[in-house]
Amino acid sequence: MKPNEHTKPAPHYRTPIESRFTSVRNSTLRLIANLSAEDCSLQSMPDASPVKWHLAHTSWFFETFILEKFEPDFKPFDPSFKVLFNSYYNGVGDKHPRAERGLISRPDLQSVLAYRRNITERMMVLLAANANSANDTEFLKLAWLGCNHEEQHQELILTDLKHLLSKNPLKPPYQSRWPLTPVESRNKRWHRFDGGLIEVGFEGEGFRFDNESPRHKTYLMPFELASHPVTHGDFAAFIADGGYQRAELWLSLGWDWVNTNRIEAPLYWEKRGGESKNQRDGKWFTFTLHGMMEIDDHTPICHISFFEADAYARWKNARLPSEAEWEHAAAFALSGNHQTKQEANFTQSLQAGNFLETNALHPLALREETSQDHPQQLFGDVWEWTCSAYLGYPGYAPEAGAVGEYNGKFMCNQFVLRGGSCATPKQHIRASYRNFFPPDARWQFSGFRLARNVT
Repeated sequence: MKPNEHTKPAPHYRTPIESRFTSVRNSTLRLIANLSAEDCSLQSMPDASPVKWHLAHTSWFFETFILEKFEPDFKPFDPSFKVLFNSYYNGVGDKHPRAERGLISRPDLQSVLAYRRNITERMMVLLAANANSANDTEFLKLAWLGCNHEEQHQELILTDLKHLLSKNPLKPPYQSRWPLTPVESRNKRWHRFDGGLIEVGFEGEGFRFDNESPRHKTYLMPFELASHPVTHGDFAAFIADGGYQRAELWLSLGWDWVNTNRIEAPLYWEKRGGESKNQRDGKWFTFTLHGMMEIDDHTPICHISFFEADAYARWKNARLPSEAEWEHAAAFALSGNHQTKQEANFTQSLQAGNFLETNALHPLALREETSQDHPQQLFGDVWEWTCSAYLGYPGYAPEAGAVGEYNGKFMCNQFVLRGGSCATPKQHIRASYRNFFPPDARWQFSGFRLARNVT
């Protein structure tokens, strides 16, 4: 598949939102440039969606929440798309069942791409017409939300596609260049934080999701945070010590999950070279977006559920950090070294250059210790599970209208993850960003680091 003409960014835009919108739309098309129509059409499990559906849904978002409201003489591209590509917005109307998105053979991929082109062109007309509007207008707020929404789906395209390709017996790669070279992360240690009364939540100018506000005070006891995320090698030691067979390490729901699903290792791991997965003479391999590879002991562990992270922490006589502890440590790291986030292992902004040549799309071992005074790799590589339930902050109120369903309705039975991953667009993340998933979710690039109390 070749990107269409909209992958070529114009040299200049009058406003930041015009530039961001064009960059985001082009970036999505770069992600699918080497995929076949078949790659884009299949669905591997109910939690994942076909690439084609993501392409359509992100355009549906701009059409439904912006064009329908602000475009003069609005006419839908196709009235049937309003139901077909609705995700979970009950305030908009009916929706196609999530688990059946892979059955949508029509419209075909080329029709979905034509839909994207149409919505992109119409949005650019509206953005140009509103170039002189104040930044806080409802139109511009929704335009920024739409861009950030599509960036979330760029990550989902990669994670959903990875799960799909893993189900193919041929284990085909998304891209063939393996980015890893053996590097050992050294100087693993604990960083102490005194705690006290702190503030967390979004502050400043720019976009934020409603669940990042309001900024508020909270109290922390003194704690220590690990300098690095837990690695593949660390977790292999947990497995070798019988971690998946020791009930005393697991939460009750986690132990039920392990036994019901016969979990013996992280998602995508396979033991090779022995007669069984539990033999110690074999080697662990894992499926990556580059194909099947032997695990690298020094890279951050990924595709871990909250249950597995919590069990490992108990095995190490430690715990997972709270999201307030994580954000406090991240704010400290950013204040001391502003390169912490900028140099992290994200997907790039994709505004220029070849995506396939510049992105690892896999957690990387730390190449260089940038500082001795704060934790490393807080941003990028892997989302980090926290022990915090996903709930609204004190004084939280969802946005008005159907877009208020974006975050607030999911504040039940989910845990917060922080920091972004190697599949997250670089410009998308910030210290106050709150991701959330149920405790058994593993198909995202989810990892963790340890914390412990100070006695």
